[in-house]
Amino acid sequence: MNNNKKTLRLLYGGKSAEHEVSMRTALSVINALNFTKFNVFPVYISKAGKWFTGPQINGKIKNINELIFTENGHDQSIIPAQFFASITDDEVVFPLLHGPNGEDGTVQGLLELLNVAYVGNGVAASAVGMDKVFMKQVFAQHGLTQPNYVYFMRQEWNEDQEQVCSKIETTLGYPCFVKPANLGSSVGISKCMSKDDLKQAMNLAYEYDRKVIVEEGIVGREIEIAVLGNDEPRCSIAGEIVPKTDFYDYNAKYEDDSTDLLIPAKVSETVYEQLTEMSIKAFQAIDGSGLVRADFFVTEQDDIYINEINTMPGFTPVSMYPLLWKQSGLEYSELIESLVDLAIERHVEQQKIKHTME
Repeated sequence: MNNNKKTLRLLYGGKSAEHEVSMRTALSVINALNFTKFNVFPVYISKAGKWFTGPQINGKIKNINELIFTENGHDQSIIPAQFFASITDDEVVFPLLHGPNGEDGTVQGLLELLNVAYVGNGVAASAVGMDKVFMKQVFAQHGLTQPNYVYFMRQEWNEDQEQVCSKIETTLGYPCFVKPANLGSSVGISKCMSKDDLKQAMNLAYEYDRKVIVEEGIVGREIEIAVLGNDEPRCSIAGEIVPKTDFYDYNAKYEDDSTDLLIPAKVSETVYEQLTEMSIKAFQAIDGSGLVRADFFVTEQDDIYINEINTMPGFTPVSMYPLLWKQSGLEYSELIESLVDLAIERHVEQQKIKHTME
């Protein structure tokens, strides 16, 4: 093994409804890596939550199926703690995981316990960024303007659907958006224009989470900003999502060409300054590290509402986060290298913390 190279352990797949999105991300990252700089080892997590190691990757991968390892082949299933306990100080783990059981602080907690350097946000930032209710409560404490919302646990819905619907209609009205609190990639999200829509949407959302959030519909443009850094984060130029469908759902993101991405977005300098200020404020509010994508609504009157942040945004070359940085002068492969460097920087900083009374 070339000692001048950094060693990357890529985590992908995962026990999540966003498993397939993670697989696409892994394929993209592998094919963008400079193999003269990195030794690359894959770790595949199945939909059932089993972990498997594969052979070292030394070049581009043609097909996602090449990244799927199972007990039926020659691949080894592993116990995560045993595997990562063997990782050396010069290695970095890159969790290319979207959604629960990967982006929500669970894997990050494991890596923290094992004192392993890893790319992206820490435990608390990941957990808050994954749970839309927690996220909005933190944003409110930091004075960030956002759409009105209500949320309900599954038990509340099961006990009295009429009362829940009544509260939503009274508090928010229509249109409104129903979302699983802990999921991304627009999975399980519905736009509701009536009570019938609302009931169907709530039942769908509860298939993916025990907590559901309902947000008021804001009439405005969907503008996004990419944030990169640790203690001194910086922002990309702004981009705009222009869905040709009713809203930016899963199919529009991944399955068809029904969405335009306008980079740079046509916003005034004043609006851009507000967007970047709010993006950094949101990043720091959750104690972010590495990367987030901040999503906003901008109305015709240039009122700005933060919608959410994503702590592991879509990360293929045609996803908004990498595209924003590309148009800001940072190529995809350079972006990956920057994230690895930021992971090492944060890990070195954490080693300065005392853990004894001596």
